[in-house]
Amino acid sequence: MSAGAMTDDQWTVRRILDWTITYLKEHGSESPRLDAEVLLAHARKCQRIQLYTRYEEPLSQHERQVMRDLVRRRAAAEPVAYLVGHREFFSLDFIVRPGVFIPRPDTEILVMAALDRLQGRPSPSLLDLCTGSGCVPIAIGKNHPVVQLTAVEENDIPFRTAAENVAKHALDERFMLLQGDLFKPVPPGAKFDVITSNPPYVTTAEMARLPDDIRKHEPSTALEAGADGLDAIRRIIEDSPAQLKPNGWLLFELSPEQAPASCDLLKARGFQSVGSENDLSGQPRIVVGQWPG
Repeated sequence: MSAGAMTDDQWTVRRILDWTITYLKEHGSESPRLDAEVLLAHARKCQRIQLYTRYEEPLSQHERQVMRDLVRRRAAAEPVAYLVGHREFFSLDFIVRPGVFIPRPDTEILVMAALDRLQGRPSPSLLDLCTGSGCVPIAIGKNHPVVQLTAVEENDIPFRTAAENVAKHALDERFMLLQGDLFKPVPPGAKFDVITSNPPYVTTAEMARLPDDIRKHEPSTALEAGADGLDAIRRIIEDSPAQLKPNGWLLFELSPEQAPASCDLLKARGFQSVGSENDLSGQPRIVVGQWPG
């Protein structure tokens, strides 16, 4: 059966979910149930939970047409977040679109680690590099009442999207969004209590092996970082001391196998209390270091 077969008036919410789950699983989706629920909720303009309170309700002709197109595009590896235009991160809803790196659950570890290190600091400030959708600093700002936020993004589409997300989450008064390459647009002399980043860290060789929904659709500039994946991380480690207050923290995401080399780089640069924090699967995902000043 193809996506074009969804024409019968008896296609209820239950039937279309069951069929779509099977279809997407056959076409390589790693989360077919979640994908099916998110797409159908989008097609019906409702919350996911409402699908199950209206389980036997038939879809309208328009809803079936929308769903057919969404399923066809998802089966061709187009990311669900791009299809529906948003993604949940840290229990918040973020606008995303093609050209913007899609937030991942593992990056929530970076948010929690930053919030831990902001505790007890009077009038704290935070800088986020390679901010993409702005999900990291926005999630931090929504969970800390006074932190002043600065975020940097080089590329036009994510920069504009981050600005939309800042407005969506009503953080304009505490948020400065800058466009440019890493530290270059940061005002001279500005210093921060915490610097965070989810930078590019995929190796050049790994790029060719990424799943199609990532490799063919998400921006390579947010992913690829040279032969060992540490090109951006090296620059961040080298330049961050000039932007950190005494005893300020640098925290960044990476691939688990990059943690030992990154810890060595931090120590060689003079950082103290260097270590890593694990992701949801128990692998090192965040590396941290404190600048003595």
